[in-house]
Amino acid sequence: MSSYRIVIVASLIALVVAATAVPAQTPELLLLGGDDHKTFLGCLNCGRFDPRSVCNRFGEYGSPFSSQSIWNRFGEYGSRFSPYSPWNRFASNPPVIVDRRGNFYGYFTSNRYHPRRTRITLLLILLDTDEMTEDVERARDLLCTVWR
Repeated sequence: MSSYRIVIVASLIALVVAATAVPAQTPELLLLGGDDHKTFLGCLNCGRFDPRSVCNRFGEYGSPFSSQSIWNRFGEYGSRFSPYSPWNRFASNPPVIVDRRGNFYGYFTSNRYHPRRTRITLLLILLDTDEMTEDVERARDLLCTVWR
């Protein structure tokens, strides 16, 4: 094999190893709600022990009792009847998903007719399953099991 071919093969191997050795960094997906989407409602894909995570059952954003939680079915952000809740199928002002850079990932809503609804497949499955939108605890378990 010529030295030229050896260099090309070695370069290709190094490129493949580098691409597979360093996992792609997924940005933190942040949930913002309320009027003008200024209320922080937690991080959708942070670890379940992170205090900002919607999966942290003991944290402000994952507790079914917190006023800032989408899992509080009696709260402004978790009720099936609130215009600010992802679980309201007719929500006019549901939470938005953004990253720290301000990139917009869509509205987090079970309202199938919302024009800017998220296109993140996992979240759509969660929002489109009628059983899940009626049982937010099951929805949390599904979301948090997948994004561990």
